[in-house]
Formats: sequence, structure tokens, C-alpha cells
Amino acid sequence: MPDLASVIDHTLLKPEATRADVARFVQEGVELGAYSVCVSPNMLPLDLPEGASIKVAAVCGFPSGKHASAIKALEASRAVAQGADEIDMVIDVGAAVEGRFADVEADVRAVREAVPGAVLKVIIESAALTDEQIVAVCEAAVRAEADFVKTSTGFHPTGGATAHAVALMARTVGPNVGVKASGGIRTAEAAREMIAAGATRLGVSGTRALVEGADTNPSGY
Repeated sequence: MPDLASVIDHTLLKPEATRADVARFVQEGVELGAYSVCVSPNMLPLDLPEGASIKVAAVCGFPSGKHASAIKALEASRAVAQGADEIDMVIDVGAAVEGRFADVEADVRAVREAVPGAVLKVIIESAALTDEQIVAVCEAAVRAEADFVKTSTGFHPTGGATAHAVALMARTVGPNVGVKASGGIRTAEAAREMIAAGATRLGVSGTRALVEGADTNPSGY
């Protein structure tokens, strides 16, 4: 099982976050060895410490997904131009609920075409979908050439990641597309459960507590 910090997107998306908060958060992510720091797009560009290898991720269409595809594409393109290596976009969950999976695919494809060189993660709000809808949305994301499917924004009232959803997503997308578990992952035990279910990346806001918990209790239990 991988070192937990190395698969974490250290995430700060609170609406009240300030630039000073983000600067401190970036420094913390670097110190902890997180894979990336994930921020709101208006916080870009980030002032990274010299020599830091940490990646930069930005959200797109966040958190509702109720944005025109052209707006999502523009937002993603601007974020990449300002230094984002990765984009975490939110689908129109209502389209998935209605069974409009071709529309979901077109939405993802619009962003994919706008940022061809960036890693694209597709947030599906798995807790708001049935298993059948999760499968269909993941298949649409794969057809649109996404790099990851992601469980949750962490803002939806239905909840965040579950091991069941992660396992279903991983089975659906196969080994060539990543699965990011996000939303409600607060302990090393929960993180390891998601990885065991098939997650290859984790979205975590309380990274220090999680990583330090893993360090003091390496089994995770």
C-alpha cells in the first residue's frame, strides 16, 4: 500500500479561504509530501516554494456542476494557463439522474479538449447516484478520455466517498483510469479502506491529522 501522503490531493476549497490561507496550505502540503494541492481557480497562480515537486490542481464547475460546458472549458483552460497541472471538474449530476449520459460525456469532452495536456478528474457525486448511474457516468467519462473519476465534491448533502462506490468505479473504468476518493476521509483507516477498494488518489483537507495518525499507528487501526 502506498505512503498515504504521496497519493493525497491536499485540498482547500472553503469559500471563505483567503490567499494567506492558501499560502499556508501550500507550504503544509509541501512539508507533508502531498501529491498535489487542490484550490479554487481564482487562487491561481500559486507561489510554490523553489524546487517543490508538488502538483497544482484546480476545480472546475465547482461545486454544483450546473455550468454551461463552454464555461467549464474556459475555466479549466484559464486554470491551466495559470499553472494548474490537473483539473477536477464537476458533471451536471441532474443529467446523470435523468439518464442523459450522452450529455455528461459531451460535458466532459468539452473540458478534455480545452486542456489536452492536463490531468482531468471527473467528479460524479457518487452518493447522489444509483449504482447503475455510477457505472454509466464512469463509462461516459472514459469515452471522453478522462484520466480519473472522482467520487465527490465534499459539498453535496448526500455525502462523500464510500468504499462501495470506489470499488464500483474502479471495476467500471479498469486499470488505465484512476479513481479519486474524496469527501469525508479524515483518518488513516478511512484512507486505507478507500485505497483497498481501488482508489488511486485521495482528496483530503485534514492531511496533517491523517498523515500523522498513519505515522503513529502504521496499521491504520
